[in-house]
Amino acid sequence: MSADSHDVVSMRQNHSPKLSLFPLTKGIDNSGHLHIGGCDCVELAKKFGTPLYIFDDVTLRSRCREFKSEFTRRYPNTSIVYAAKAFLNKAIATILKEEGMGLDVVSGGELSLAQSVDFPRENVHFNGNNKTADELKLALNWGIGRIVVDNFDELELLNSLAGKMGLRQAVLLRLNPGVDPHTHRHTATGILDSKFGFPLATGQAEAAVAKAMAASNLELAGLHFHLGSPIPDISPYETAISLALNFAREMRDKHGLHLAEFSPGGGFAVRYTVHQHTPGVADYAEAITTRVANLTDELGLARPKLIIEPGRAIVAQAGVALYAVGSIKEIPGVRKYVCVDGGMGDNIRPALYEARYEVLVANRVNDDESIKVTIAGKYCEAGDILARDVSLAPVSPGDIIAMPVSGAYAIPMSSNYNMMPRPAIAMVKGGKAQLIRKRESYKDLMRLDLV
Repeated sequence: MSADSHDVVSMRQNHSPKLSLFPLTKGIDNSGHLHIGGCDCVELAKKFGTPLYIFDDVTLRSRCREFKSEFTRRYPNTSIVYAAKAFLNKAIATILKEEGMGLDVVSGGELSLAQSVDFPRENVHFNGNNKTADELKLALNWGIGRIVVDNFDELELLNSLAGKMGLRQAVLLRLNPGVDPHTHRHTATGILDSKFGFPLATGQAEAAVAKAMAASNLELAGLHFHLGSPIPDISPYETAISLALNFAREMRDKHGLHLAEFSPGGGFAVRYTVHQHTPGVADYAEAITTRVANLTDELGLARPKLIIEPGRAIVAQAGVALYAVGSIKEIPGVRKYVCVDGGMGDNIRPALYEARYEVLVANRVNDDESIKVTIAGKYCEAGDILARDVSLAPVSPGDIIAMPVSGAYAIPMSSNYNMMPRPAIAMVKGGKAQLIRKRESYKDLMRLDLV
């Protein structure tokens, strides 16, 4: 399993451009086995079983540092706050804490996990459109840094709860700028017809500013918006920033708002396929910081603290899903199905969002990818397809399929459909692998049943 168990050779000896999608520590040994973090993926599959998700410590930390570097060198007063919904468990949260990241949570569960690793509470932000009273009490009791208020009901509830607890809570107001982010309709959150935020176009955003500033137990620290995810273009950010900052100047003139903090959210895209082109972190940073700096100066606003919320762009490339090939079904002249032991239960994104992935045979990485196949899961749904019409090396039952860029949203959206246990997760670094979440057992699936 360690890097010493095989002679790991240069990636240049493999012709597949798919390798560019895998974690930074990828390698291939002389047996044609894929290595991540110095660990043989085939051996990992044998040791921990499949489906197995592996996360590369080096890639994860590298992405944290890249975001911090690219934004702060252009706009020093920037805070990088990881969007926990992309994927969070104790091991991931601990790495984020060590890397000096903030944490954007959207539920009491994510909040409690942050609390369990003693995440710096002043760097925790609580987002979401329907926070319950119990969740808000949990946040207030812990004393987190910011609560991002999404609607009028929450504004009233939070002010009341803070008053009863004798607290004054700092908040950001989530605006809805009404900007199309050019992404899947299910993940577009900044359009006018959305459950999220106070719309600019209807006058409700202005009413929210006035109400928040008048609230006796709240401190309005700034404004926030989130357009959706993944956003493959820079222009929606530039448009929305212009709308939000012009709104901020209007609110300063009409209501005395001091914009101390400003967040254009996250939603940064990553490459899932070899032919996909997305902006790099530096491109997003250049566009966002330039627009904020230039426009605040032009509008006569003091430059606010900038809060950036990457999730997918931090964790996606760090994760790889490993599956074992089972049955193979060829329909002459129609399609060849390669069935694996996971599917929509551990990664529903292809079924839900029509998301596309690449695949490799982890034990035959150097073989010619001469056949076209569809990777199908084992769930009892015709839509349980992980990758349709992809090129692959010839495979047999028992081979290991590796799917890159699987670190974001797959595990958090996983389910026990068909009474299937959720997969195990391992972290790899320096030729060593550590299980960071055990595989569920059949007994686990029934442990909450009362009869």
